[in-house]
Amino acid sequence: MPANGGFRASAPVRLDFAGGWTDVAPFADEDRGVVVNGAIDLRAFAELTLGREVYFLQSVDLDQTLELSHEDLANFGQLELLKAAVRRSGLGPCGLRTWCETPAGSGLGSSGALDVAMVTALDRARAITRSPAELAEEAFHLENVEAGFPGGRQDQYAAAFGGFHRLEFDHGTVRVTRLALDPAFAAALQQHTVICYTGMSRVSSRMIERVMALYGRGDRLVAGSLHAMVDIAEEMAEALTAADLGRVGELLSRNWTCQQALDSTMQSDAMARLEAAVRDAGSLGGKAAGAGAGGSMFFLVRDRDRAEAAAQAAGARILRPTWAVEGARLEGE
Repeated sequence: MPANGGFRASAPVRLDFAGGWTDVAPFADEDRGVVVNGAIDLRAFAELTLGREVYFLQSVDLDQTLELSHEDLANFGQLELLKAAVRRSGLGPCGLRTWCETPAGSGLGSSGALDVAMVTALDRARAITRSPAELAEEAFHLENVEAGFPGGRQDQYAAAFGGFHRLEFDHGTVRVTRLALDPAFAAALQQHTVICYTGMSRVSSRMIERVMALYGRGDRLVAGSLHAMVDIAEEMAEALTAADLGRVGELLSRNWTCQQALDSTMQSDAMARLEAAVRDAGSLGGKAAGAGAGGSMFFLVRDRDRAEAAAQAAGARILRPTWAVEGARLEGE
């Protein structure tokens, strides 16, 4: 809890093993999307303080701070997620500070985790209790409707629930199936996974708008790739629960091939160099985390030390998280 009174909450980010993009409208509203992801214990934080005369909003990651009147909350330009959160809460003047343990624009779902952390803190201040699914839906509404940033639901669900899940998005409904991984396999999967931040952040909403506009116009390549990723996600859920490490690696690469077909800018030159370097060091498979076009990539590898050295030589920053069993939580309570 903040020293000056208030509430602090956190939520984990995620690795999307397969099916990302199929949780995004209009595909997820008109068809059936499936995403398999696992929460990782790099967390987004939201700290709320009450009893202020004006709104004080601060994003540590973006190095941006605003002091606002109630009327200013409707203005666009900076810290739209934070403005949307306090505006939707109806709490009145308060302080809201956010930060994340991942680099900005990492592709690991940090904005969705921030959504969930903010809603958790704001709910605590208003004595509101939600199930993890209700929390994920409120967080999704905050970002996609209140703040107006297009995207899917998988990040908010991973942040709210924690753990590994198969998420099915079927004409506006979401079905959540927790994947029970064998503990020894989960440990091996963690030991053989390398997450590499490319150093190039990106704004995923722009690419999402472009890809889904093509889907809406009936582009066969985009539609075919999305349907193929649904099938890959179903196979990924089976491979994870069957503890088949080699199959997981193969499916990561298949998903990445389909993902690249969605947009010509999906793979940057830096990402191509990174992928080649890790492949030469013994990769079993890999893909971009999140939308692509920068951010992070993650790989399943035979020898983690060798792969990490190759990735660093290619200019990447290595992230070494553990799996996050716990989803959103209040800190200090």
